Amino acid sequence: MLDTMTFTKIVGSFCGALLIFLLGKWGAETLYHVGGGHGDDHAAAYVIDTGDDEAAEEVVEVSFDELLASADAGKGERVWGKCRACHKLEAGANGVGPYLYGVVGRDVGAADGFNYSGALSDAADVWTPEELNAFLENPRGYAPGTTMSFNGLPKAEDRANLIAYLDQLDD
Repeated sequence: MLDTMTFTKIVGSFCGALLIFLLGKWGAETLYHVGGGHGDDHAAAYVIDTGDDEAAEEVVEVSFDELLASADAGKGERVWGKCRACHKLEAGANGVGPYLYGVVGRDVGAADGFNYSGALSDAADVWTPEELNAFLENPRGYAPGTTMSFNGLPKAEDRANLIAYLDQLDD
């Protein structure tokens, strides 16, 4: 069934197909070649001014203490909407997360009746505004292994407003 002539035809057809494929690839590269390779000394046809040459405006870094001093608890209440799915503000009323009534100044991991994951054991002893700021910025980075799935609040103003809101709620 399979003689030498048939085998030669099959191998020849594969070699021919490969040759056509390689020639097509070479022709496409030659036709659509964009920059790179042989002497990149050609000039652009036109230049678009993007303004990158201008000096960038300097961003003034404001310390967290200054942000906290000027924080707006009303705006913090709006930020609290991101937290209310898992946390409650009533003392002793735990949800998926521990209650946050009186959290500012409270011992870390001290919410009565809440079973903590243990990831906060290496954290600070007390939830100071600075510790809360660090935790709220990146909970998993602050306490690796925490079961809190929240990604954090990237804006320092939002964190300061939320901490001011939480601080005003306790006695």
